[in-house]
Amino acid sequence: MAHHALASQESYNPNHLLDILLGKMQLKNDAALSRMLEVAPPVISKIRHHRLPVGASLLIRMHEVTGMSIRDLRDLMGDRRTKYRLSDAQGRPKVDDKAAPAEQTGTGGNYAH
Repeated sequence: MAHHALASQESYNPNHLLDILLGKMQLKNDAALSRMLEVAPPVISKIRHHRLPVGASLLIRMHEVTGMSIRDLRDLMGDRRTKYRLSDAQGRPKVDDKAAPAEQTGTGGNYAH
């Protein structure tokens, strides 16, 4: 069975979050929860069995439906991470080696302001 990296955290328990949501929204079961969150029922099952992490889009949907803060939702499932990036390089634009000579000579890529 494949587990995601967050599942290795000892405090991570998405079932607690899902159970709290069931109670807060007065729902009978996971099928009703999946309808409320507008996700397929297997998504909730995979989250409960630690085969799928609670992703950002689902957290946002939970926030929209319940009015709870993202921080509170993450705390309820035991996600205590403070950083989310994989590396410092992630999100930076790639350096284009071919553009460097043109910039040095003053040709190409210059626009009037």
